[in-house]
Amino acid sequence: MKCFTLSDRRRVKSCSLDVHPTEKALVVQYEVEATIVGELGDPVVGERKECQKMIRLKSLNAHTDTSSLARKVVEECRLIHPSKLREVEQLLFYLQNRKHSNDSQEKKRVSPRDFAPYAGVELDEEASINSIDEYVELLYEDVQEKIRGATLIFHLARNPDNLEELMQNEMALGALARVLREDWKQSVDLATTITHVFFCFSSFSQFHGLVTHFKIGALCMNIIEHELKRFDLWQEELQKKKKTGDKSSENQNLKKEHEKSFRKYQSLLSKQEQLLKVALCLLLNLAEDTHTELKMRNKNIVHMLVKILDREDEELLLVVVSFLKKLSIFMENKNDMAETFAVEKLARLVPCEHEDLLSTTLRLLLNLSFDTLLRSQMVQAGLVPKLSSLLADEGQRQLSMCILYHISVDDRFKSMFADTDCIPQLMKMVFDSAEEKMDVELISLCINLAANKSNAQVICQGNGLKMLMKRAVKLKDVLVMKMIRNLSQHNGPTKSLFLDHVGDLAAQISEEEAEEFVIECLGTLANLTIADLDWALVLKEYNLVSYLKDRLKPGCSAEDDLILEVVIMIGTVSMDDSCAAMLAKSGIIPALIELLNAQQKDDEFVCQIIYVFYQMVFNKTTRDVIVKDTQAPAYLIDLMHDNNAEIRKVCENTLDIIAEYDEEWGKKIQTEKFRWYNGQWLEMVENRLMDEAGEPFLYGEDGESFIGNADIMERPDLFYSADGIISADGAISPEFYTDFQNGELGPTGYMSSVSEHFVPADRPVSAYGFRPDEQFFYNYSTASR
Repeated sequence: MKCFTLSDRRRVKSCSLDVHPTEKALVVQYEVEATIVGELGDPVVGERKECQKMIRLKSLNAHTDTSSLARKVVEECRLIHPSKLREVEQLLFYLQNRKHSNDSQEKKRVSPRDFAPYAGVELDEEASINSIDEYVELLYEDVQEKIRGATLIFHLARNPDNLEELMQNEMALGALARVLREDWKQSVDLATTITHVFFCFSSFSQFHGLVTHFKIGALCMNIIEHELKRFDLWQEELQKKKKTGDKSSENQNLKKEHEKSFRKYQSLLSKQEQLLKVALCLLLNLAEDTHTELKMRNKNIVHMLVKILDREDEELLLVVVSFLKKLSIFMENKNDMAETFAVEKLARLVPCEHEDLLSTTLRLLLNLSFDTLLRSQMVQAGLVPKLSSLLADEGQRQLSMCILYHISVDDRFKSMFADTDCIPQLMKMVFDSAEEKMDVELISLCINLAANKSNAQVICQGNGLKMLMKRAVKLKDVLVMKMIRNLSQHNGPTKSLFLDHVGDLAAQISEEEAEEFVIECLGTLANLTIADLDWALVLKEYNLVSYLKDRLKPGCSAEDDLILEVVIMIGTVSMDDSCAAMLAKSGIIPALIELLNAQQKDDEFVCQIIYVFYQMVFNKTTRDVIVKDTQAPAYLIDLMHDNNAEIRKVCENTLDIIAEYDEEWGKKIQTEKFRWYNGQWLEMVENRLMDEAGEPFLYGEDGESFIGNADIMERPDLFYSADGIISADGAISPEFYTDFQNGELGPTGYMSSVSEHFVPADRPVSAYGFRPDEQFFYNYSTASR
């Protein structure tokens, strides 16, 4: 029988190059043609396979010589033909200049190749997919053989091309799952290696069902929980030996024993952290399914992760923080992080030298910063100065600024920024942007900070305000003007700086300018309650009276926001008597009353219009117009008992001034106050009298009350009139005060009971029997009919 000698020939064909979409790497795609030929050179079997190789370029940066690096890549990679040198150089140049945005980085799952090799997977032999059955048999031997068999299978699983074939071998995967479930406590190396195998499968979504089928996720949760308990025991034991060594400082043997225990602890800790890292990565991949993630939360995954934040291994911390970041988008998980004080532990990682860990930590903090309680924890943990220092780092600036913005939303924390270098850095960024459009996060943070008086003083230092005004007016920048408006609200030296810019602001108030920009300019001017400012001159020079009046006309096309700012502006300038008179002559007061009718449901409008009246009643000319020529006092009386406390307050103050200067309106106002404070009591008197048995004279034959629907205030005969206290016309007799002060009203019962509870000996009651600021009291037991 003739024997044939077979040989294997492999050739690489059709090689193409491209760049990796997210990493600094070249991707080489090629086709391998494998042909088995016989003894005579005839092909017996032929097969083609498409392959891919990634060339990572970790040293590539902005200063790298791409020509030299291209030659090195071509020399070391045999798959790339020398003729492609020019193409490689162009691809490297593209990678060198490609911008990576923190916000647009593609979210990627942790890859098996992201792990550095550890001692448990180092072997001298090379694994082969054809020997898989032999590796499975090793899983039935002792622990060391099990580790060897699992390691060989892991080497196969590291290559994604082998995963499909391994998945078909259910016996191998079943054996691995069984060994992990039964023997993981016996050997950390064995548990780590087998977990690595399943982790390789978990890196691809199509294999998640396989990992779930063997319940590897639940097993990993148990492993993590157990390892955390072991860590606590190690810590306790180490502390005991340390204390013993400290007490017996002269005993060298105890010191050596402690040092030996510490070295052992470090070795165990290193292996444990490797196991925790791969187990958490596997769970992180499986958490892609929200149902699976919920199961993890129910097993306290958040508490476990927060506990691991105390570790020092940066790679492990990166996995933990990444996991927490993914979990933080759900409220329940966020609340768990608040309960476990995760922010306090995260604060120690800011800043850190590990760039990926720092970036991921900031992203997690950004997610958490939407919660008020967690923002408070961030401030308490000292994150404001730390984040402020990161503004100088271009790579982390955007994230730091967003977190600081969220913190600045809370008025309690705004003042803390004044003690850091945050504001000077922000101002430098604003001025460096020249005529370019600023990042919305930058100007938003500045607007919030400008609302605090201490921050405003820092912002306006030097030429700060002047530079901001210059940019706002030149570029018609609404957001910068909004920041200036916030600066203008603070009394003291900051507000005085605006005297130099009143003309610039007033010049912007015209129909030609954009409405949004005019609103901010008007708001800024309205804040300038400065005694030295001649508002009459400003109104005349820039013809503002006609502009203000036109905005108040019915049917005006202006937005409500602009009209409201016009009303506020009128209130500010009305503090000047000459301005108030000028506005009154122009007919603005009737326009305000008409606007009050139209906007009576809007509390802000109502309050600001009433404030204008309040300012104007101080001046005789405008007061006469308001009192004699308009129905403004009647509107104020109607609003005196409004539900809004601020409206009530301004109304009462305005009416008090009107009552002081006009006797007729004073009586009306006094009567209305009497009605309001005593109406409830009088209503109760009427109801009680009607309910009393044996008094049919209150009702007619048909049962209808003789009072009918008349106003009870017009029936003084219903008032208590014991022994001449109240006369028939409802007025209190002069003898009342004398009898009251002499204590002669006791037998009547009613007033004596009231005076005992409300009226001090040195203060007489008011004309109505009660002071308006005192609560009504009625004593059923002592009152007499």
